[in-house]
Amino acid sequence: MNYFLTEEQQMIQETAREIAEKKIKPVALEYDEKNEFPWEIQKVIADAGLFGVYLAEEYGGMINPNETHGIMNLVVAVEELSKACGGISLCLAATALGTIPIVLFGNEKQKAKYLPDLASGKKLAAFAITEAGAGSDAGGIQTTARREGDYYVLNGTKQWITNGKVAETYSVIAMTDKKKGARGASAFIVEKGTPGFTFGKKEDKMGIRASSTYELVFEECKVPAENLLGKEGQGFIVAMKTFDMSRPGVAAQALGIAAGALDDAVAYARTREQFGKPIIANQGLGFLLADMAIRVEASRALVYAVARSIDSGDLKCQKESAIAKCFASDTAMQVTTDAVQVLGGYGYMKEYPMEKRMRDAKITQIYEGTNQIQRDVIWRALIKESVSL
Repeated sequence: MNYFLTEEQQMIQETAREIAEKKIKPVALEYDEKNEFPWEIQKVIADAGLFGVYLAEEYGGMINPNETHGIMNLVVAVEELSKACGGISLCLAATALGTIPIVLFGNEKQKAKYLPDLASGKKLAAFAITEAGAGSDAGGIQTTARREGDYYVLNGTKQWITNGKVAETYSVIAMTDKKKGARGASAFIVEKGTPGFTFGKKEDKMGIRASSTYELVFEECKVPAENLLGKEGQGFIVAMKTFDMSRPGVAAQALGIAAGALDDAVAYARTREQFGKPIIANQGLGFLLADMAIRVEASRALVYAVARSIDSGDLKCQKESAIAKCFASDTAMQVTTDAVQVLGGYGYMKEYPMEKRMRDAKITQIYEGTNQIQRDVIWRALIKESVSL
């Protein structure tokens, strides 16, 4: 379908596609096997300007003053990179997740200090809310931040943080008043190297193994009070507004994984012969491919529509962002599972990329809110809408 991308978006798409084909595909399995962060590829992505596609020109990005946001630009880039590797694409997507809180709630001083290095890819970002006992339940956060003069002192541990250890800038949610539950959470910018901020366990994951995932440990970590994002008690709002804006990026990652799987499955089915003809001529398999194509195209239409809605200035898009993330990630899991089936034994072998796509797809149903939580968000939004009718 023609999604009428702007000239700039077409350029972003072509650039990301070229990087995916020439730089990422040849090494994706190697990085996955070694469980290593792809610094060489990250530099290529940074040199191509893709880390700034969603940020304002005044901070080194691509968005001019007449535009509100650049989520569509981000979606296009992440989709293309994810066609080659869902793990490597996270160096960009996870940096966007850690940067968006600064975009939405940072003051001018904070934006001027942090956004230029993030837009250039000189530094990476990460977002830290999840803990051992607090994932979907933000009110269960145990990491604390107490005010002492011109500082907040953080104590606690964050778990499963994407871009952990490789990032330089962290958006961290901590409790400034635990008695208030979720309303007692606040958001902070914490720089790597701050005394009291260290890294714990490196996670050994099923998929997205080229992405760095670590524990963050805060022990009497003194963060300047000027690094508070928004106001005290706004941490939960910061997190939710960030997710509303970032979930199309996760959806784009899922979309790219699914689209790459579909492309490979079709290519294989055209060349693999059984009973004297290509297996794509088999109607049963053809219908399977058709269903895969339906899901991929429907996901793309939905993800693009939500991204464009956000870019138009509509930030009341919680339900729509949840729908896009949920549908696209369910699609990624279904399509990669079916693609493995199309390839048969080859699909199951680690020397071919398809089983990796299936492993990478699974996390998209889990992080930035499990798909059960997405459905809860959608359901509750429907209740509110029905009451207002």
